[in-house]
Amino acid sequence: MVDTKPLAVELTGIWKRFPGVIANRDVNLSAAVGTIHSIVGENGSGKSTLMKTLYGMHRPDEGTVAINGEVVSFKSPTDAIAAGVGMVHQHFMLADNLSALENIILGAEPTRRGVIDYDGARSRLQEIERAYGIDLDLDAIVEDLGVGERQRVEILKVLYRGARILILDEPTAVLVPQEVDELFANLRHLVDEGVTILFISHKLDEVLAISDEITVIRDGTTVATVIPAEVDKHHLGELMVGSELPTPDTQESTVTDVVELEVAGVTALDPETERTVVDDVSFAIHQGEILGIAGIEGNGQFELVEAILGLREVAAGTIRLSGADLADLGVRERRHAGIGYIPFDRHREGLMLDAPLWENMILGHDDTSRFSHGPWINARHARQECDEAIERFDVATPGNGVPAYALSGGNQQKLIAGREMTAGPSLLIAAHPTRGVDIGAQAAIWDELRRARAAGLAVLLISADLDELIGLSDTLLVMFRGHISAHLDPATATPEQLGMYMAGERQEVAS
Repeated sequence: MVDTKPLAVELTGIWKRFPGVIANRDVNLSAAVGTIHSIVGENGSGKSTLMKTLYGMHRPDEGTVAINGEVVSFKSPTDAIAAGVGMVHQHFMLADNLSALENIILGAEPTRRGVIDYDGARSRLQEIERAYGIDLDLDAIVEDLGVGERQRVEILKVLYRGARILILDEPTAVLVPQEVDELFANLRHLVDEGVTILFISHKLDEVLAISDEITVIRDGTTVATVIPAEVDKHHLGELMVGSELPTPDTQESTVTDVVELEVAGVTALDPETERTVVDDVSFAIHQGEILGIAGIEGNGQFELVEAILGLREVAAGTIRLSGADLADLGVRERRHAGIGYIPFDRHREGLMLDAPLWENMILGHDDTSRFSHGPWINARHARQECDEAIERFDVATPGNGVPAYALSGGNQQKLIAGREMTAGPSLLIAAHPTRGVDIGAQAAIWDELRRARAAGLAVLLISADLDELIGLSDTLLVMFRGHISAHLDPATATPEQLGMYMAGERQEVAS
């Protein structure tokens, strides 16, 4: 236990069962007031279920939940919020067309004489910002905010509702190092003011850096609670999976002389503002090569991928796949030509959440001979290939008929990776391929990428995990404000150096 502070959270003997699955088995966890307590474990280990139980989304079958020494029985998140428990989910729940202030007070609007008291809300939020050291433009429209700023909107949203216990689910998954530093500074300020933080993450270096205590969950139960000063990353990895931590390092080059993708002088505009979002970008990816692109989200990576896929009009320049100009091909034709795509946002772009896994398995490939006979879907073959991908990519699920929303985020990601990589592409666009997955699944996806690379696959890798970018890439580029600001050697590049280019502190192209 950290010092002798009173307990803010105490979970004792928690059991949670679902049909055919025991998600939590006699879990015990306690967090002291004004501390950061991290929870780590593989996907499917039960940590998300445990936090949803604390947040009132589930009710435990056995065991007790105590908040500030008082046993509680939450029937819904509303009860948890009323008791001072707030949760920031990995996938932000914000209305893009509203301002930060409007998002924060949505559903809890103060009123004065029957109308929303925006001035009162603003005054209160400014007090919260000052008290907790959070800097945010309350009038900014959310769609114009970067991912780190959106996260601050979510944090302010729960603080505005009076949270003194804050659950953060994978809060650094999409942040660059500088944004992580800013988040951690905010979290330490929160802790200094007596807020208790439960921090869920797969990034063990960060967990060790920010935590007062760490609880490890494996196979649904707690296996250890440790002090960061007494363990290292490898020890934590062994506790989580029983083996050494994998690394993304690629040992030998498989790059050939054959160019698979050629992007030459590509420029693309925002159709509404006519602002240049991709600015004269050129590069080539050879068969057997992984080309990594680093950059803070919003600097043109997404728009570049849209241009390659045919989702965004190219104002200038050419894109060639296997030597053929793609200008006259639509999205489906480009996919058929050999482009695989692990999308930026698995929910918006990668899955039909209400559909079963086998139907998700054929998304983007449903009219190919693999899965169709004329106008008819070959459901039997789709189910068979889905089962093979589930086994190969270790997707934790009772079967292929389960709806995609029932899977954890990491298992959803593994299913998408399996779908795209088993389709036999010649070019794979992999946007954050291991986002939100545990270290075991991360290693499996890295192995699949390396195996496909060795067989001649060309890969365009975009990732917020800088160690992943450096370790897997044969060639490394940085995008800043729509153009290539650096060309670096992965053998000598460091995360700190990448972070400087990503933030625009250095913009000259290096070789």
